[in-house]
Amino acid sequence: MKNILILEDDITLSLMLKTWLGKRDYVVQTAISVGNAKKALEQFKPDLVLSDLRLPDDSGISFLKWTKDIYPEMVFIMMTSYADIQTAVESIRSGAHDYVAKPINPEELLNKIKAADSVSQKETKPARTSGSQRNQSDNSYIKGQSLEYKKVYDYVDLVAPTNLSVFVKGESGVGKEHIARMIHDKSKRSGHSFIPVDCGVMNRELSASDFFGHIKGSFTGAISNKTGYFVEANGGTLFLDEIGNLSPDVQMQLLRVLQEKKVKPVGANKEIDVDVRVVVATNEDMEQSIAMGKFRSDLYHRLNEFLIKIPTLEECKDDIPLFAHHFLEKANREMDKNVIGFDEETLHCLKAYNWPGNIRELRNVVFRLVLITQTPTITSDLLPDNTPDIYRYYKNKT
Repeated sequence: MKNILILEDDITLSLMLKTWLGKRDYVVQTAISVGNAKKALEQFKPDLVLSDLRLPDDSGISFLKWTKDIYPEMVFIMMTSYADIQTAVESIRSGAHDYVAKPINPEELLNKIKAADSVSQKETKPARTSGSQRNQSDNSYIKGQSLEYKKVYDYVDLVAPTNLSVFVKGESGVGKEHIARMIHDKSKRSGHSFIPVDCGVMNRELSASDFFGHIKGSFTGAISNKTGYFVEANGGTLFLDEIGNLSPDVQMQLLRVLQEKKVKPVGANKEIDVDVRVVVATNEDMEQSIAMGKFRSDLYHRLNEFLIKIPTLEECKDDIPLFAHHFLEKANREMDKNVIGFDEETLHCLKAYNWPGNIRELRNVVFRLVLITQTPTITSDLLPDNTPDIYRYYKNKT
């Protein structure tokens, strides 16, 4: 038993254990999140996993159960504080070989590793997970743990099984489409299409055709029949982003479709029955748009049967490391890199910044950092040249 994977979000402890075990001829890799660990299981093929119980994106027990389903012979040793001993016992029941209490005594840990090696009955690795299983894991989204985000997810769980129209409100970059997809995935319509539409870039002259379709020859340029978004989304969910940009005539037609559940393609004589759930989003002040006559109040109230407001990233500072590690994992996959995580000062910088671009901006920053770093851990010296606003913001605060 030579290959060991350490799953621990305390980078200092993780690197200390890696160095100590490495001097005793073990080959060690580290992971800072469950997402990273799942990838390492497939690429590194460890003999033993040394996992913390409390992790930023999931629990150690949840990861243990997931791993045992796919790699039933994998040996686990759980690390836990004394306050979590009862939870450690639960991990034993779930398939862990043993547990070790923090603060870690290296010699005690080494003895437990040797004991696990002596009772291990199988040296070869189990079969790899199927492609569909891997894709399901790779596409998982890390949920924020703050009270603000938990309230959003509670609302999603509450409204998803219904047919209510949902109005998702939030600043640019907060992830409004992601919430809309969650609503669809948790609904009874999940087996049908989710059609996202950015109303902010639609051609106003052709928007009726885009929404409701058209018949060949119904206007100049209509060289063939076209299926509109409502028919494409039939049985499923239509997500209309930046809804405030719709022209008054399309607003009127949209209201009629929502009330009668029928669409009439441009140039057609017959209507088509549709069963579509509509989720809309905007970062505009819709009450002001209504007062200015830019948006119909009756349509607004028809769309706003249930309101979900997404918090800004600045309102959820404690979730920044969680999201940052999630994006690091995705960047590692997409760019074939193996960055472990961020040093402490870099995380302080990221948490100090006000993130006007919200989660979208954080994702872009993390991807850039993963691309340019040449070391296993992203250090704050990369920030001045590549993300100067973040660096200056942090320095001004300290």
